[in-house]
Amino acid sequence: MDFAPSAKSAEYIQRVRQFIRDRVTPVEQSYWDEVAATSPSGDWRTWKIPKILDELKASAREAGLWNMFLPEAPGGLSVLDYAPVAEEMGRSFLAPEVFNCSAPDTGNMEVLWRYGSEDQKQRWLTPLLAGEIRSVFCMTEPDVASSDATNMRATAVVEGDEVVLNGKKWWSSGIGDPRCRVAIFMAHTASEAADRHHQHSMVLVPLDTPGVAIRRMVPVFGSYDAPHGHGEVHFENVRVPRASIIGGPGMGFEIAQGRLGPGRIHHCMRCIGAAEQALDLMIHRGMSRTAFGKALIDLGGNRERVAEARLAIDQARLLTLYAAWKLDQVGALAAMTEISAIKIVAPNMLQKIVDDAIQIHGGAGVSEDTPLTSFFAQARVLRLADGPDEVHKGVIARIELAKRGYARPPRSKPAH
Repeated sequence: MDFAPSAKSAEYIQRVRQFIRDRVTPVEQSYWDEVAATSPSGDWRTWKIPKILDELKASAREAGLWNMFLPEAPGGLSVLDYAPVAEEMGRSFLAPEVFNCSAPDTGNMEVLWRYGSEDQKQRWLTPLLAGEIRSVFCMTEPDVASSDATNMRATAVVEGDEVVLNGKKWWSSGIGDPRCRVAIFMAHTASEAADRHHQHSMVLVPLDTPGVAIRRMVPVFGSYDAPHGHGEVHFENVRVPRASIIGGPGMGFEIAQGRLGPGRIHHCMRCIGAAEQALDLMIHRGMSRTAFGKALIDLGGNRERVAEARLAIDQARLLTLYAAWKLDQVGALAAMTEISAIKIVAPNMLQKIVDDAIQIHGGAGVSEDTPLTSFFAQARVLRLADGPDEVHKGVIARIELAKRGYARPPRSKPAH
């Protein structure tokens, strides 16, 4: 196996790096300053998108740096070739959207590309690929332990030519964006004829459908993450055409596995880019400040922390590239161990390096004068998003036991 970037990937890496350096970095701080000024509260109905974003997106699309995450799309890359491109984007919070490569749209576009009907693609995939609208994925629920998706209480009940949706969702990331137009709603569709992993459906729901109510944005460490947002959304007797079900009733889990595999690669490579940025900040701070007659880098074991960061970043990168290579070769199901491994390793690596970078920055590290607090929130949230660490460790352990002939014992029946 060879993880060296292909010629195509290497070209994209350089072009993306230059675009970020020349076009995104010079305006990123002013972009976020404008967001803070125009969207100061948790009232998402007042949030605005700075105009510079549309200008950047138009330039990126004209440059052919667009939808690179989707292998089948024009200009798209394989998962392995895209991975180091995602790392470059991970140094910036704005860059992924500039290139139309930001979550949750990437995962939703992959779902529609692979499982959507022609009508679904025409109505929703086409404008998403064009960057004209945004979307949201509604899966996590406030009233159950959502680390076990079979706990889901939301329902999608087929009634003739319609499907009726009921339930509460939260951490619906991106729903605060004023351009967000459609949700993929995952819910329980009961079937006595199907097994436990064919009891759920994914349904496309226009956000202006009667019965869809955004109740609030949920803050993360005190920030509402405008103009993106993480909403609590209630679905009350929402009726949409049966043709809104993606792939058919009961296909939700199968689609979810296909959606989450590449998405976890993207998240982890962006973590690696963020860690590289945090290490840059750590070193520059340590070399530019003095205390007690020495550079900060020479105090308190900081050189060792720099070395440990380099080891951790490179280990996480190699593991993630291996997972990307294996996903390309054999698909998500056969790469479950590797995908779960990186989902544990990369966010934990980022959290530790950002924590060390915060420490060397002193008070500035916990302010908003640097991106470190946002990187820390990113790392900590990703230890929960797309499955908590413990669930992924359980997946790895189950596979390891099965390799040695220890299948999971059947569940005991309750006594009557």
